[in-house]
Amino acid sequence: MASICYSCIVFPSPSPKPFPFLPKLPHSNPFPSFRTSRLRAANSAPVQEQHYMSIDNLRQFFDLNSGKWTGSFHQFDGNGNLLQKISTRLSASCYGEDELISLIQTLYIEQPQSSTSISGHDEEAEWAEYKIKETNMFTVDKYQQIGFFPNERAFSLRYQTAGMLETVLRQGVLGEDDTGEESPKNVKLPSCQPSIVCENCLYSQAKDRRARAFHIMDPKGFVDMLLIFLEDRGDGPLVHPSLGNIIDGEDRILPFLGKWEGHSVTKRSGVYGSTMTEADTVSYLEMDDKKKLIQDVTSMDSRRGVRTNVHWTGMISNNSVEFEGAYQLTLLPGGMYMGYPSDIAKSVAESKSFHLEFCWLDAPGKRQRLVRTYDAEGLAVSSTYFSEVKL
Repeated sequence: MASICYSCIVFPSPSPKPFPFLPKLPHSNPFPSFRTSRLRAANSAPVQEQHYMSIDNLRQFFDLNSGKWTGSFHQFDGNGNLLQKISTRLSASCYGEDELISLIQTLYIEQPQSSTSISGHDEEAEWAEYKIKETNMFTVDKYQQIGFFPNERAFSLRYQTAGMLETVLRQGVLGEDDTGEESPKNVKLPSCQPSIVCENCLYSQAKDRRARAFHIMDPKGFVDMLLIFLEDRGDGPLVHPSLGNIIDGEDRILPFLGKWEGHSVTKRSGVYGSTMTEADTVSYLEMDDKKKLIQDVTSMDSRRGVRTNVHWTGMISNNSVEFEGAYQLTLLPGGMYMGYPSDIAKSVAESKSFHLEFCWLDAPGKRQRLVRTYDAEGLAVSSTYFSEVKL
């Protein structure tokens, strides 16, 4: 993208202290939209070439998502307690060519069995169908602000509303939209107007399985709920570790304790997805007998010769970890956790950037992390992918 001058962009105020598990990233800053890039491409051969590469990136993204997926949907509250689990199927395919290529997805949600079913008779499962809004070059850049890592098979998406998720929950739990009934006990629907809905998706390195994690924030900037789709490619039955409330928070943190080494890649949001920086990382996490956590992170950007050290302390209570600096982790079963600021509205009011994180330990001693960085206006400006091994 030689003709697009990122160095001319005004940088925002310095970012706050980096959050735990996250090496210091470059300052988040706005960038030209795809539409602006297309206009500049008309008079620039290098940009025109890059434009075609962006189409290729989008096709790779579609290829990664296409096919049939069988899995389960898990809904957690902010404390990591499982509220409900629903079986799901997803069918995704693309059509069109070049700039007109689009991805269409249909989600099928298993319906609860009727309370009037005959005892001893196995009632055939019913599935509700939901058409997800098409994804194309315009929506990916304008609305979803994609952060895509084709080699690592990972991506982040930002949504403006949780309408789809609310419909999914209503179909899966209530059976119909707007029944006028109260929500079943222990089932909470997302806010109708959340401030942020962020999807982070990581693919297993060992099998054709993926985990899609959703941060659902309410209009005041607090976590409304956390959602996990765990899916296998194919239309067969899904066999996966239970994500129920089997172990408590202290046990959930155990797989993450110790020394981790790895590599991180940070990319700008958007279909161009240019790499901003790469770094080697070393992370230590220890817990004493009083459940106090000590976190030390060192990152080294050898290309720029920049070394960063971050020290954090925090406390664990049940399934939650609260670090100084008002950043929290919710520990989930299945070797997962999700990180977020304690109060996003406060970060925005203070003109500070903030981060949302999803971590998945999908194999013993190996984990992947995806961190989504937002600017003070709530725009997703970059994504960082981590691949780490435990020593």
